[in-house]
Amino acid sequence: MEQERFYRQLYSSQDLVYFNVKVEQTDLNIGAYKRLTKEAVGVIKKYRQDIKDYIREVPEFLTSLKPLPCPVHALPIIKDMCQAAQKCSVGPMAAVAGAIAQYVGEELSKFSREIIVENGGDIYIKSSKERIIGIYAGDSPLSGRIGIKIKPEDCPLGVCTSSGKIGHSLSFGQADAVVIISKDVALADAAATAIGNIVKKVEDIQRAISLAKNISGILGVLIIIDDKLGAWGNIELVKL
Repeated sequence: MEQERFYRQLYSSQDLVYFNVKVEQTDLNIGAYKRLTKEAVGVIKKYRQDIKDYIREVPEFLTSLKPLPCPVHALPIIKDMCQAAQKCSVGPMAAVAGAIAQYVGEELSKFSREIIVENGGDIYIKSSKERIIGIYAGDSPLSGRIGIKIKPEDCPLGVCTSSGKIGHSLSFGQADAVVIISKDVALADAAATAIGNIVKKVEDIQRAISLAKNISGILGVLIIIDDKLGAWGNIELVKL
């Protein structure tokens, strides 16, 4: 919890009201012009139910570490997760946190022009002003010292983070942080997992960046391992 609270401080700003909403395993931190707890709970329950219903129909959707075919009748959030998994060669649940962040963010944007939804390090952001998202990278000396500048003209945008050393998500790598930027938050989430899986040492940074370049829809990537970092694409780093 200490890590989670610290991370959430890295993107908070004084012009928005921030509040936490938890429904079963989904734990969101949301920034908006006003507290939208009731609305957020309803939206979270809706999309969680969509995913749970599909898992009952296709149990391997929950456990597969490889992409699965997606039927034409599947709901949009299921299709987005399947397509993200296909692009990144991972299981569809690698995209679940990003997908929920985006779908919740899009629905809540009906009530607030500015919306930030963070779901376990995966962020949907819709902003009319420039914002800075700080990067939490565990024990790396770079942790909390650099941020990513988000420009309003690039929004809405997804900023998703995977780590081989912190958090509960499954990762086969050893990166302190792999951060992916994409308009598609489910894709950014899946790509962060896929790229994080191959970063086991500093020498893997360049190969991981090459992989990110080849995933259609990825706008930028930042990789931190120990005291080294690599970055590519539409990603502007700032000192905190």
